[in-house]
Amino acid sequence: MLKYIIPLILFVVIAVFLALGLKLKPNEIPSPLLNKPAPAFTAPKLTAPEQKLSPEDLKGKVWLLNVWASWCVSCREEHPVLNQMAKQQAAIIIGLNYKDDPEAGKSWLSTLGNPYNDSVMDRDGRIGIDWGVYGVPETFVMDKQGIVRYKHTGPVTGDDVQMTFLPLIAKLQGEP
Repeated sequence: MLKYIIPLILFVVIAVFLALGLKLKPNEIPSPLLNKPAPAFTAPKLTAPEQKLSPEDLKGKVWLLNVWASWCVSCREEHPVLNQMAKQQAAIIIGLNYKDDPEAGKSWLSTLGNPYNDSVMDRDGRIGIDWGVYGVPETFVMDKQGIVRYKHTGPVTGDDVQMTFLPLIAKLQGEP
């Protein structure tokens, strides 16, 4: 009898954990970076590799870091939304071209439009690791002091822009 009860108990425990896991929302993965300084990096610009960009260059400005790649299907889905958001000029948008061929990235932006004020290359993924990137796309919002205030995992939608990004950016722009 006992040899049947133990496997049954294990099965029930596993089923409970599975049921709980199915209710989780992958877009709500917490970031250990929230309310901490943006991780430092210095990276070559995608369109001008001889020039470099770092978060220090953006101090005093509200900015977004959007992690993208030309091979990313979800990035293609969010790209028109980013193009529209860029037209509003609510904040600087920096692209982090993640584990991508620079020529493919440049071609992609040339074809689909370039919403980024600048895009930097992360060919080996080290910058992404420092930022805690799980996959692409991911978008981070930084305040004027360079503190990470929000992380969005997955493609940004029009609703995300209207309900989350623009109100947060407006609030951060108003900070002294």
